[in-house]
Amino acid sequence: MTRLPDLAEAEALDAADPLRRFRARFALPEGVIYLDGNSLGAASPAVFAELRKAAEEEWGQGLIRSWNTAGWFDLPLQLGDCIGRLVGAAAGQTVVADTTSVNIYKALHAALALRPDRHAVVAEAGSFPTDLYMAEGVAATRPGTRLKLEGADAAAIEDLIDQDTAVVLVNHVNYKTGALRDMAALTARAHQAGALVVWDLCHSAGALPVALDEAGSDFAVGCTYKYLNGGPGAPAFVYAARRHHDRMTQPLSGWWGHARPFAFETGFAGAEGIRRFQCGTQPVLSLRALKAALDLWDEVDMEALRAKSLALTDLFIALVEEGCGRHGVALETPREPQRRGSQVSFAHPNAYAVMQALISRGVIGDFRAPATLRFGFAPLYVGYADVWRAAAALEEILDTDAWRDPRFAVRAAVT
Repeated sequence: MTRLPDLAEAEALDAADPLRRFRARFALPEGVIYLDGNSLGAASPAVFAELRKAAEEEWGQGLIRSWNTAGWFDLPLQLGDCIGRLVGAAAGQTVVADTTSVNIYKALHAALALRPDRHAVVAEAGSFPTDLYMAEGVAATRPGTRLKLEGADAAAIEDLIDQDTAVVLVNHVNYKTGALRDMAALTARAHQAGALVVWDLCHSAGALPVALDEAGSDFAVGCTYKYLNGGPGAPAFVYAARRHHDRMTQPLSGWWGHARPFAFETGFAGAEGIRRFQCGTQPVLSLRALKAALDLWDEVDMEALRAKSLALTDLFIALVEEGCGRHGVALETPREPQRRGSQVSFAHPNAYAVMQALISRGVIGDFRAPATLRFGFAPLYVGYADVWRAAAALEEILDTDAWRDPRFAVRAAVT
């Protein structure tokens, strides 16, 4: 068995890390090991400065003039192209707007309208629940449309795709297990059957290289408050391949998606291209926070980011299994590096209390019902020594039964 590194060796890995300079760009609390960037990314001084400028100068002094003078109106498209570069999308195919849930609703309707003679939406029973809730809502508005689920109607999603499938809604990285799908292969399988695909990139955008255009993707959605560090409640994004732009429609025909929003016409006329996927007035302060968060990504080598992500997750899996395996901790994330995103999940029968005990020691991960300890590794600010110390803290909590303290069993509103 290969000997695992000690703390000094982990610190040496940090010293040699080509991405180490980015850690100073984040406002991380002293004494905290933050392994929850897959739920909410870390803040940065650049974002704080951008928010102050937008609020105090542009809103405070520019007032309504700033829609033009500060470029507020064009932010959704500009930021969409910034995200497009991170997810392998050429310019003009991505827009920042609304929430992931709302964008799923739009994208599914758009896909179904492009396949009017088909009636099935294929998705995953193990998907993040909002994807399924929105798919149910879409199906309810289109008589005859039915939802088929991997894990319920068949073991593999590929087995559900047939000549009646209009669209496949699928997560690139599973929110709970971190399992990574082969985007190109599944997209090709769907296209072979004449179906379209909507990819959920919430756990892959900013975590690993994504190649939407290269894979032949149709639609994609994602959030910006996880690995992209846009802040709590930051607006989401939606992608539509250019080949669909001439014929695609979406049901939320708000004024920002109108071809001439300031003509105030009585009837709706959809804007050209991806602008059509906008709906109502967008949250400017959140957009400006996101702008600052995205600026640093122009400096990031995504291949180096992926290499570090896999090294961090490999190390964490090995340390936890060696130190905690005797306590009933079981790996839920794929062991093979090429099959996982940038998170690691372990099952434990008392996962909630164990996670609360960890958080009380300054190691912040999260819990997913019913029994998952989930840890996210954002390579721009998480280091090898963080991984070593987090695994050691988990081992100590399990060795001493510290998690049995009654205060760790109390459920908060957000778990």
